[in-house]
This record gives sequence, structure tokens and C-alpha cells, in this order.
Amino acid sequence: MARFLSSAEAAQFYDGFGAKQDKQGFYEDAPLAALAQHLPLEDTPSLFEFGCGTGRFARGLLDDRLPRDARYAGCDVSKTMLGLAQARLCPFGSRITLWQSDEKPDFSRANPPVDLIVSCYVLDLLPPDLRAAVLAECARALPHGGHLGLVSLTWGNGPASWLTSRLWSLIARYAPRLVGGCRPISLAAHLDANTWNIVYDKVITRWTIPSEVLIATRR
Repeated sequence: MARFLSSAEAAQFYDGFGAKQDKQGFYEDAPLAALAQHLPLEDTPSLFEFGCGTGRFARGLLDDRLPRDARYAGCDVSKTMLGLAQARLCPFGSRITLWQSDEKPDFSRANPPVDLIVSCYVLDLLPPDLRAAVLAECARALPHGGHLGLVSLTWGNGPASWLTSRLWSLIARYAPRLVGGCRPISLAAHLDANTWNIVYDKVITRWTIPSEVLIATRR
């Protein structure tokens, strides 16, 4: 049976990982840039990020893409990550809301209505039941036509990335702490076609590490 980190274990790992998270840009930056490029950010007054990490992605959106009065809310299981995000996003003052999440996904603190939800490299570390609960909460929080933007590790689509994703999956299955609990998944396979309309879905590989970038609208 596959082993997943509990919320407490994930918090402990990422508390220790801290600012080293930003060093993963060598494979994360291109997928995150593709996500930002294909989202209607200029027309988004309210964005919520599930798993804000150090706030690096949010800072880029607030600096360059979101309207100057847009509101941003984010949560993370790690207290250390939240502290880093708070320091990075403090220039935006009252437009920012941050809080520490727990095992039960609840987006009510995001000052609804929320027009756009993003979650990057988070769903791939959650067990299937919690992954489903997060997506259900996304569907509840978004209005019809609202956008959901996701990025995760995924399965390779070429020889080198295929091998990397299989090895990563094997490590995650038996020793998840070695990879921060993350593992390859298929995002599209987790979205109910009765709830979501997928408008963009692409695998982007950097340094043999494949990431899936997916955008869907709420039906």
C-alpha cells in the first residue's frame, strides 16, 4: 500500500525545508509560467492559492499580472512557509490574507467570492481522499465559470521523463519523506467532467522531471 505523509508529517518536513523550496525552480518555473500565461489573471479581482509555500509564485502574480486592487488569499500547512510568504507579500498590506491549513480543506477564510483558485505542487502529495476533498471544496468555493489552475508532478511522456517519474513514484511509495511526500499523478483523471470543463492541459518537462499544467472552469 502506498504511504502518504500525514498533515503533521508534511508540516514538519516543510518547516524544515523552508526557503530551500525556491531552489526547485529549475523544474518548477516553466510549468508555473505556463499556468500564469494561460489564466485570465488581468481580469481576476480575487485569487486563492491552496498551498502558498514561500509566496514566490504569488509575488510574481501580484507584481506583474493581477489588477492593482486584486485580493490574494493563501494557506499552507507549514508555519515556516507561511512566515516566508508573509514577509514576501507584506508590501501588499490588507490585500493579503494568509492562514495555516489543517487536515480539513476549508476555503471560507479566503474572503469569498473567489474568482480563481490555484494550487501548485500540492495535490500530488495528498492521499486520494484528501485530494478529492480539496477538489470538492474548490468546486464549492468557485462560481460557475470560475477558473481552477493546477500544477503537479506527473507521468513522463518520453524515455527519460518516463524513467524519472517511475523512480520518483517508487521512492514516494515506500519512503515519502525523501521526496517531501510528492509523487506523479494525473490531474485530469481527478476532475469530474460533470463539474469541470478542462480548457488547458499540458505536460512540461524540465531536467527529465515532468509536470502537468491544467486549467479548468467550473461548470
